[in-house]
Amino acid sequence: MLAVWHTAVQYHFWHALGLLAVGLSGFYFQEIWLKAAGWLFVVGVVLFSGSLYALALGAPRWLGAVTPLGGLAFILGWLAFAGAVIFSRTPG
Repeated sequence: MLAVWHTAVQYHFWHALGLLAVGLSGFYFQEIWLKAAGWLFVVGVVLFSGSLYALALGAPRWLGAVTPLGGLAFILGWLAFAGAVIFSRTPG
């Protein structure tokens, strides 16, 4: 279970940095995709890391079925972030 906890922490850390990058990018890019990326990262952290944290702390095994949905949110978040940067219109 320590390995599961480690995976949750690692993904939580990297996507918290990604969320910080999304927030800072808001000063330069005005895109709906940027807002979507931020929300998808939050959903991903809650579903992916949250379910792994819960499993490591002894939650029922069926909760592991939620983890891939968080992974999907992470992937969609990175795609939305890339789209926001590629198709951006800078302010002013």
